[in-house]
Amino acid sequence: MKFEQPLWLWLLLVVAALVVAYLVAQRRRSKYAVRFATLPMLEKVAPRRPGWRRHAPALAFLAAMTVLTIAIARPVTDVRVPRERATVVVAMDISNSMAATDVEPNRFEVAKQAATEFVNDLPEQFNVGLVSFARTANVVTPPSTNHQATVDAINGLTLTDSTAIGEAVMTSLQAVRSLDADAAEDPPPTRIVLLSDGGNTSGRPVEEAAQAATEAGVPVSTIAYGTPEGTVDIEGRSIPVPADTESLRGLAEATSGSFYAAESDEELRDVYSDLQSSIGWTTEEREITNLVAGIALAAALLAGLASLLWFSRLP
Repeated sequence: MKFEQPLWLWLLLVVAALVVAYLVAQRRRSKYAVRFATLPMLEKVAPRRPGWRRHAPALAFLAAMTVLTIAIARPVTDVRVPRERATVVVAMDISNSMAATDVEPNRFEVAKQAATEFVNDLPEQFNVGLVSFARTANVVTPPSTNHQATVDAINGLTLTDSTAIGEAVMTSLQAVRSLDADAAEDPPPTRIVLLSDGGNTSGRPVEEAAQAATEAGVPVSTIAYGTPEGTVDIEGRSIPVPADTESLRGLAEATSGSFYAAESDEELRDVYSDLQSSIGWTTEEREITNLVAGIALAAALLAGLASLLWFSRLP
């Protein structure tokens, strides 16, 4: 929490002085009672009851003064609010290694289902597009608010050879630029969400793509999908296809995106859920003076009500 006018917090010293004065007054009251009353009369002069209730109104009043002082200083805190607009490009690996069955029924089918749920859960005002990549990368659906078109395109993807991660990022950036060219001067925030299970084997290097994304101010969040034991059958041979986490982690870190690793259906859905939450919401600074002042008022009213109910007087 921060304060727009922190100098007012010096008034907390006044509240602290009131606390000290109250404690001193209570101590003196007890001493005078013992000094001037005989033991049989002590219970009547300084009764133990109502006990804590005798101090409750004063404590509530002091709490109200403390919170009111904080309100005067105009507190500001981070508040999580939904984004009004954004552009998300889903880049999906359609290389043959996605046919590995280390995730049942296979990586590809689970990835398509999880991506479909991700797109459906994004706010309807978001622009969403799809880029598929293997030996090359292609814009399957340009970013738009027609989420159903992207879902249909995801379900229609088929597998082919190689993995061009760098080309996937470059093609995604091209799709975003085309959208921004038609948009207003203030384009919405953009995120590329790239899922792959292998390293870059075709097209431009990942480092070149990462530099381009950084210069464009577009974070690339990556998902390394699959287990180290994954294999695919090619011409009767079992070929190991472990997930390549290093290149995908480097791409995410270089572009200020987020890196995830998922080895199961459940983990992949958790990843997309986390991404949906981070993309769909943003954190803004909001002044909460009214809220804090309301708490102070509630504490003051509580002090007055308790004093009237228990002692028929205001504190």
